[in-house]
Amino acid sequence: KKLTAETSAIRQYVMGTDGRAQGESTVLLHVSHSNLKKTFFQELRLDMHMTIERVKHKLEFHTGTSTMSNQLFLLDDTGKIISECEDGRKLGYYSPYDGCRLHIVDNDPNSASAGGWLEDTSLVKKYEISEEAYAARENTYRAFKAKKQAEDPEWSYKKDLEARAAAGGKAHVAGGGGAAKAAEADEEFQAEAAARMKIGDRCEGAGGRRGQVMFVGKVPGLPAGWWAGVRFDEPFGKGNGCVGGVRYFECEEKYGGFLRPELVTVGDFPEEDPFADEI
Repeated sequence: KKLTAETSAIRQYVMGTDGRAQGESTVLLHVSHSNLKKTFFQELRLDMHMTIERVKHKLEFHTGTSTMSNQLFLLDDTGKIISECEDGRKLGYYSPYDGCRLHIVDNDPNSASAGGWLEDTSLVKKYEISEEAYAARENTYRAFKAKKQAEDPEWSYKKDLEARAAAGGKAHVAGGGGAAKAAEADEEFQAEAAARMKIGDRCEGAGGRRGQVMFVGKVPGLPAGWWAGVRFDEPFGKGNGCVGGVRYFECEEKYGGFLRPELVTVGDFPEEDPFADEI
């Protein structure tokens, strides 16, 4: 059956290239891993002239599996094994084409990815604090509130905030913009926002950065007021839970940060799997 001009144009569009430059010896291959059940690397650009040993070395940067521990297989686009890939051969020897898959079998029993440690968050010990231990801390909103209500039984943060806002408005009129600086110099700055969260809460910060609240309180060495210490799921932070040599919570380098409580939203924010839609 002869195609109409419109149908022919649609066919060319669907079956044509995606517009990305690709050399004649370049092939786009997916990558899967024996230990990473939820992770699927799509369309890695590889050159046909690369030796399998070089391919394994490149894959080490993506998966963490060493060249020595990497038993590599080439699968077709239906998942059928074409061949095991030998180090002395070049990738082109196995005639891969766009859409084929390289499957890594990690033979290292001590691999960081073994046993699901890179994907199963239930294996990671979560930070917990008992009610007694939290109540014993002095640098918390609960202790601050109890102290204020002991001085004035009718005290509430809302009333206090309104009073300070009114005073700040007068200062702004008189001092021309000093209200914001005065607020940040207040030792109870953002105490109300801090009261809405507790250690262990899942949270999301600016830019969609998800993590867990690990600390709520004041931090000598940072501007006055209340802070939320967050351990991020990804290395989006600038620290490791320490300020001025004092450790406030445990986390790896670049996984921690201290944010103003108003910039942190607590709630149902589970860890995201960037490859969830690609499996």
